[in-house]
Amino acid sequence: MNLPTNASVLLVAALLLPARWAVAEEQSGGPTLPLREAVAEALESNPEIRAAKQEQEAARQRIAPAGALDDPMLEAGVVNFPVGSFSFNRDDMTMKMIGLSQRLPYPGKRALRQDVAAKEAEAMLHGVQETVNRVTRDVRIAYLDLALVIESTRLTEKNKRVLEQFLKTAEARYTVGQASQADVLKAQTQVAKMTDELIKLARERRMIEAELNRALGRAPDLAAPLPQFPTLKDVAPHPEELRHIAVETRPQLLALQSTIARSEKALQLARKEYYPDFEVRFSYGQRDRSPMGGRRDDMVSLTVAINLPLWRATKLGPRVAEATALRDQTTSMLQAQQNEVSSRLRQETANVEQNFKSARLYETTVLPQARLTVESSLAAYRVNRVDFFTLLDNQMTVLNFEIGFATAVVNHNKARAELEFLTGVDIY
Repeated sequence: MNLPTNASVLLVAALLLPARWAVAEEQSGGPTLPLREAVAEALESNPEIRAAKQEQEAARQRIAPAGALDDPMLEAGVVNFPVGSFSFNRDDMTMKMIGLSQRLPYPGKRALRQDVAAKEAEAMLHGVQETVNRVTRDVRIAYLDLALVIESTRLTEKNKRVLEQFLKTAEARYTVGQASQADVLKAQTQVAKMTDELIKLARERRMIEAELNRALGRAPDLAAPLPQFPTLKDVAPHPEELRHIAVETRPQLLALQSTIARSEKALQLARKEYYPDFEVRFSYGQRDRSPMGGRRDDMVSLTVAINLPLWRATKLGPRVAEATALRDQTTSMLQAQQNEVSSRLRQETANVEQNFKSARLYETTVLPQARLTVESSLAAYRVNRVDFFTLLDNQMTVLNFEIGFATAVVNHNKARAELEFLTGVDIY
């Protein structure tokens, strides 16, 4: 006996349910937010970016003071005051004195101090851009993960509806003695598994939404945006080409180069400490008239003092050694980071290509064949040429392939996001 007509129609309708209807159902909760707009929101609102910019501004404000002179010293007092008479006119050398002194670093020291501060601010400026790129990458990854969860939920719900119709069909056939109880139980089990999978996806979605809100700089109580599902893009350039781009544009590498330049200036400054600084002092002394009324001329004094850098072994030598070690350390860090970037570029390029090919294979070959297999199995099941378990397995295979296709598309775009972060530029 064939299936009841109504059940057959419902089953076919469930299998051929248009994806657009399901997407519209998902989007009914609110409008989608394009990825570009999500990134723009993060760049405007993310507190990490604001903190990095404020830190860089603080470093920029340190440049001018680094090369400024020390404040001059103003002094006033009494010189050669006799303690016996406590008189300002008893002794010819007694005077009231006011003076001014200024410390002058050895030529070149001020410029080097300013250069050190300028290179530090430059490194932090690159650090701001690195923070911007990292937040952009985080937004893209969370956005794509959320899109995958939503798409997986949509596919699972669609598959659950199909399995529920399978269950109704099995129950109808079991009622008229054309199917076994095992068919009904198997269908019930698969429906329960889909329900459990939807529970897991709902939990995962909440976690990803929280991460996306964090990257966007939104308050925790605000709803996360609804993402648009991505599309496949062109394959990335060759890793060697990307490595050259990264060396020239990756902010992290540029920051390390600025830090090396800073360390070189700091080393030059440490070597300059072997040369003395100067201190110029000028004073004016006012003398009272003598006890007999005779006039005494006022006096001026001008002196130049220098410090003597004698403690080279215990003070200056270690400073030079420290500056040399810091410069060499930063150089090694740059080399290590360049090697890591080169390695990750190769890995992510391989991920881009692999997921691109996998998605194309799913789209052009695997999924069409799997869907045709389900349709063929359905037709054969209706005339008792295929058992119910085969029909269920074929339908579950379609679900796995659909999720596999969605995962490949998302992973392809996530790898592209990593490549853009590693290179520091939009490479597409």
